[in-house]
Amino acid sequence: MEDTVRFKLNGKPTKLTVDVDRKLLWVLRTDLELTGTKYGCGESHCGACTVLVNNEAVRSCHVTMKDVAGKDVLTIEGLTKSGKLHPLQKAFVEHNALQCGYCTPGMIMNAFALLRRNPRPSSSEVVKEMDDNLCRCGAHNRIIRAIQAAGKEMKGGI
Repeated sequence: MEDTVRFKLNGKPTKLTVDVDRKLLWVLRTDLELTGTKYGCGESHCGACTVLVNNEAVRSCHVTMKDVAGKDVLTIEGLTKSGKLHPLQKAFVEHNALQCGYCTPGMIMNAFALLRRNPRPSSSEVVKEMDDNLCRCGAHNRIIRAIQAAGKEMKGGI
């Protein structure tokens, strides 16, 4: 059923007339052309489609548009401000924490949610939080170091 859905997207008020049962992932990628959020498994297992809804990391492949009505949605595109990479994005580059890059947006968004709650996570806390984000490239140790480095640079600030 189509209806008008109002929400904030990357800090900007957004209003769309869409099927309210349509998945957020497809609205972001297809309708709004925000292709940083990736389609991975479609089953909420891999984390490639992770975005933040009201500051919580969620799998956009399982979130419907009616679920985001009146809420704040943050995508990987929303982290960059005035053309400058967010410290977390910079840390992933500086620590070579990406290879093919397909899972990276979801990893960064999940890590962003972690650092909002815990700006100084231990290695084991990072591993526990990131365990559900799948990466086949094998950059896991570099990902952990990048997240911890970003937390130090951010000093609790987002």
